Amino acid sequence: MSAPAGSPWPVEIRLKREEKLLEVDFDDGRSFRLPAEFLRVESPSAEVQGHGPGQKTLVAGRRHVGILALEPVGNYAVRIKFDDLHDTGIYTWRYLYGLGKHAHEIFGVYLKGLEEKGLSRDPR
Repeated sequence: MSAPAGSPWPVEIRLKREEKLLEVDFDDGRSFRLPAEFLRVESPSAEVQGHGPGQKTLVAGRRHVGILALEPVGNYAVRIKFDDLHDTGIYTWRYLYGLGKHAHEIFGVYLKGLEEKGLSRDPR
């Protein structure tokens, strides 16, 4: 199956359980190493993102979360099953690419949000 015009398409996805990260190589030559914590707190699920603008939930205490499994969703996405039992996010290839491309800024906003609310990346 080929990628829709202009959309990045994964050519390889590697789950590194012990390192708690997902490596994704795209057909434009970009490769991303996405930590499980980052993927979990940025889950595209309604539980995290809400049902509309401004409803995103700040998820704390996930520094040590791991990935149990990956499940293909059609030919356009993957469901990630985390060891904290969260498994409702469907990560499209476009979403994963965006997370990888903007990881530094996105994670910076996340860290600032935790600090502002007096929360921690560490579990209670």
